[in-house]
Amino acid sequence: MTPAELEAARDRLVPDVVADGLRVLFCGINPGLMTAATGHHFARPGNRFWPALHASGFTPRRLDPSEQSELVRYGLGITNVVARASARADELSDEEYREGGRILQEKVLRLRPRWLAVAGVTAYRVAFGDKKAKIGPQTRTIGETRIWALPNPSGLNAHWTLPAMAEEFGRLRAAAEADG
Repeated sequence: MTPAELEAARDRLVPDVVADGLRVLFCGINPGLMTAATGHHFARPGNRFWPALHASGFTPRRLDPSEQSELVRYGLGITNVVARASARADELSDEEYREGGRILQEKVLRLRPRWLAVAGVTAYRVAFGDKKAKIGPQTRTIGETRIWALPNPSGLNAHWTLPAMAEEFGRLRAAAEADG
């Protein structure tokens, strides 16, 4: 995609991949420009969401972002904390995160997934006002939905390797399987 096409994508909304009663609703920080341009979550080639999802055992094969609708077959879905697309998450304001957290809570109460997995502990901290949150299961719930903070799968998050990220996704998968 050309830089102009990516820039034009800033105003596009990316539809959620959701259904009632999912095992896990994954939640990105916000759509990147490639995601907004394609309409496919975690679409940037360097993003490790799809490889980590497969390596952790959530999917039987590595899905391409264009196959995101297949996630519902596995009891999985995707949404975002903030709907606005940006080149980098640091372009978002704390107010956008907090408002996104409020909207996300309403969505979770309506959809009732067993787990909400926020891919980005910093985004989780700001959106939910939990400054001490760490990667892993959280004590907070939204209704009956438990919450897990995952590492941000962006290729810019260099201190989390793909194997370490897949291991954390695998811990969530094991917890989700134990619940259901």
